[in-house]
Amino acid sequence: MRFDDLKEFDGHAYSGMPVGGGHTWHYTDAIWRERKVAPDRWEFSLKSIKRRDQHARPGSGAPPDTLYHWYLLADQRVRKIDEDSYTTFMSGLKYKVAHKRPHWRRWSCEYPEQPSETGRVIEILRDTLSRLDPEPAGLYAPLDAPRV
Repeated sequence: MRFDDLKEFDGHAYSGMPVGGGHTWHYTDAIWRERKVAPDRWEFSLKSIKRRDQHARPGSGAPPDTLYHWYLLADQRVRKIDEDSYTTFMSGLKYKVAHKRPHWRRWSCEYPEQPSETGRVIEILRDTLSRLDPEPAGLYAPLDAPRV
C-alpha cells in the first residue's frame, strides 16, 4: 500500500503511513522510536544520554542516582530532506511530575499530601487547556473525531 493511498481506521478515511507502522530514528547519542496508532496519533520513545553544555559548579544540583519523572508538552516541526532524512525542531514545556532521591525508598508522589503521578499530569493538562482556550470544555470534538 502506498503512502497516498486512502486507508480506513475506525470507519474514518485517511492517507499516510498505515496505522501500526513505525520508524526508528537515530540522532546523535539518541534513538527515537515511533509507532502509528491512529491516523493522526503516534506513540514514541526517545532514549538518550543528556550532557551539560558547561560543567556543573561543585556542590550544585542533585546528587548522582537521583531519578526524575518529567512530563513534556511539545511541538515538533520537521522538513523532509530526502527519502531517509528530516530536519527536526522541537520546542515546548517540561514539567516535573515526581523525583526520587538516592536514599529514598519511594518517589516524591508516593509520600503523604503529594499528588499522585496521574494527578499531577491531570493538573498539568488542565492548566495547559485553560491557558490555550478559556472557553468551557466540551465545545470541541475529541481528537479522534472525523475531520471535515
